[in-house]
Amino acid sequence: MKLGWMAWLLFYLFASNAAAAADSEARSGGEALIIKVEGAIGPATSAYVEEAISDAEERGAGLLVLRMDTPGGLDTSMRAIVKAINASQVPVVGFVAPSGARAASAGTYILYACHVAAMAPGTNLGAATPVQIGGLPSGGTPEKSEPSQTGADDETDEEKPAATGNASKDKLINDAGAYIRSLAQLRGRNAEWAEKAVREAASLPAEEALQLGVVDLLARDLDELLRKLDGRTVQIAGGEVTLDTGGVIRVELDPDWHSRLLAIISNPNIAYILMLVGIYGLIYEFSNPGAVVPGTVGAVSLVLALYSFQLVPINFAGVALMLLGLALMVAEAFAPSFGALGIGGVVAFVVGSLILIDTDAPGFGLSIPLILTFAVSSAVFLVFVIGMAIESRRRPVVSGAEQLLSASGQALEAFQGEGRVRLHGEIWTARSQAPVAAGQTVRVTGRDGLTLLVEPVTNHKEA
Repeated sequence: MKLGWMAWLLFYLFASNAAAAADSEARSGGEALIIKVEGAIGPATSAYVEEAISDAEERGAGLLVLRMDTPGGLDTSMRAIVKAINASQVPVVGFVAPSGARAASAGTYILYACHVAAMAPGTNLGAATPVQIGGLPSGGTPEKSEPSQTGADDETDEEKPAATGNASKDKLINDAGAYIRSLAQLRGRNAEWAEKAVREAASLPAEEALQLGVVDLLARDLDELLRKLDGRTVQIAGGEVTLDTGGVIRVELDPDWHSRLLAIISNPNIAYILMLVGIYGLIYEFSNPGAVVPGTVGAVSLVLALYSFQLVPINFAGVALMLLGLALMVAEAFAPSFGALGIGGVVAFVVGSLILIDTDAPGFGLSIPLILTFAVSSAVFLVFVIGMAIESRRRPVVSGAEQLLSASGQALEAFQGEGRVRLHGEIWTARSQAPVAAGQTVRVTGRDGLTLLVEPVTNHKEA
């Protein structure tokens, strides 16, 4: 009887421990996935974050930490990240770290979208005005530009920025302001300052951001962050979740090959180089049919460049000017104009390169030294190299059937009519209207099929 009660007691204790472990696992997931959101935010960054959220959901992780240090980036990529965070079934924590890092421009929107927003001391956020609109004119900002220390609750309608006078710019500002305000209201953070960051490009250090309710907490490092997150309740897409970060296992997630490839080819400088390599490769292939390698490399590079250009905002007027510049430099090689076409081509090429990327977003501008290097090298390549190729086409042919004309050979026998001659180490059937002596030098005047038409060299002295 006692053994039966003991068996039941052991079974109860085992089941209770298993249930507690399962409940702890459900709350924490056992893992805290950590990724780094660094540099300009672009297609590679959005793909990386979306993949990390999907991976965290599949693994049943307790939370996903975005360690942020970004100057901003593309609006489309930022919105893709925000959508993925809002739909996430795993709590996402935005952590601006280490000291000296920032979450500027697009990074501010992403930090506002995270379920928990944290910053390390010595970091900052803000300046969320859409940079592609060029900012507000001087008369469109209010006299009071310092952020309110009370959360901007005392700001009147008259103190808000006036319209810029440009309908397109006003639409962009209003849309961005409404977007970040909605994110602030969704997470219960300071919506007034969020809109101020858009309309006035306001920025805040970490300590003031905490005082104004812009972020949820400060933490020196990841250890302190996890300690402060323990027991915190957050609202995710699937409902409320209580974080249990006391004994989570930290897992650093590196970008996969797809994200790394996107990071390379979505770099405007890399895309620019790929486009020029593609153009040069095809030019060389067309001028030298059958080379194969230049054409293959050029075609692959051009396809990759076109794929890159669909990931970043491109000004097609810039593309047209670049192509026009290349055409003018080629024209200078075919029809020399004392430099007029060549100089015009270089100018068009440089101007097209400067306006090629249609955004002022940080990290998405073309390098000026790179543009100048390619402009000069393109001019040299297209003017001199193509010019030399054209000059070589004007030279006499030194191989094939045409090179036989005017060539000299030696008669192997005396003949008038048909006979045999030695020419370039080969024996040919030859026909001559004048008598030819054995060993006499003859000159080729034409060809009839495989028979050479020759004439004797009259001033030849027989040995």
